[in-house]
Amino acid sequence: MSSGEYLRYVALGDSQTEGLGDGDETTGWRGWADRLAEQLAVVNPGLQYANLAVRGHGVERIRTEQLGPAVALRPDVATVVAGVNDLLRPRFDAAATAAHLEEMFAALTTAGARVATATFPDVGRIAPLARPLRSRVIDLNARIRGAAARHGVAVADCAPHDVSTDPRLWSADRLHASPLGHARIAAAVAHALRLPDSDDTWTLPLPPLPAPARRQVAAAELRWAVAFLGPWVGRRVRGRSSGDGRTAKRPQLLPVQIWPGAAVDDMSAARDGVPSRSRGRRALG
Repeated sequence: MSSGEYLRYVALGDSQTEGLGDGDETTGWRGWADRLAEQLAVVNPGLQYANLAVRGHGVERIRTEQLGPAVALRPDVATVVAGVNDLLRPRFDAAATAAHLEEMFAALTTAGARVATATFPDVGRIAPLARPLRSRVIDLNARIRGAAARHGVAVADCAPHDVSTDPRLWSADRLHASPLGHARIAAAVAHALRLPDSDDTWTLPLPPLPAPARRQVAAAELRWAVAFLGPWVGRRVRGRSSGDGRTAKRPQLLPVQIWPGAAVDDMSAARDGVPSRSRGRRALG
């Protein structure tokens, strides 16, 4: 199937696919999947898009709760990006996590969808306190690549590129991409899918930043731990998730409609080396 025949796009995943870090609870979350839908809609003005992602969900819950509805929507193209919530937990089983992802790859490709996924950056370079998790990320990424290869799934291989850990691509919590980060992820997935006018400019580094003093780094780590790491650990200890009580933001296929603010936002992203072919549409509804 050529990219010109993508008429139904369904996104599965967690908070990153939901769009956290790119918008807010009042205006809504845009996110990389919405941005990818916008680019798909440039090629196919009649594109319909559903986003089943729910923040805080691990891959087993995503497979259990999102895969069936996704297949029922008969997507032409689907994205499955998940696993970070699993590798952050004290008990992480890379083989089991990858197996759930592979089951989703298999089911969606068997149903006729063109499927794309992504690898994850070194979280220890984004949040130094998370350095012990580096081996988990490497292991999971290798398994994602292997599972994707077995099922013909396109991979946006973000992990090898230094820009993926640039702090400007991440929001203050260091778990969710910033608007610029979401733009880069969308560009990476578009490139993996070989969409018209997509290219590898998403891999380009941003202009260098001055190196912060050690005191500044230490202070920033302390603020992050208090504001974000502590509450996250607290939820896990209590057996709670940020997704408790939440449902998918876009459970049904809906048209991708024009959103005036997208042009300004995308122009800003383009100045930082993100492909600028997708303009003026947003997945509203």
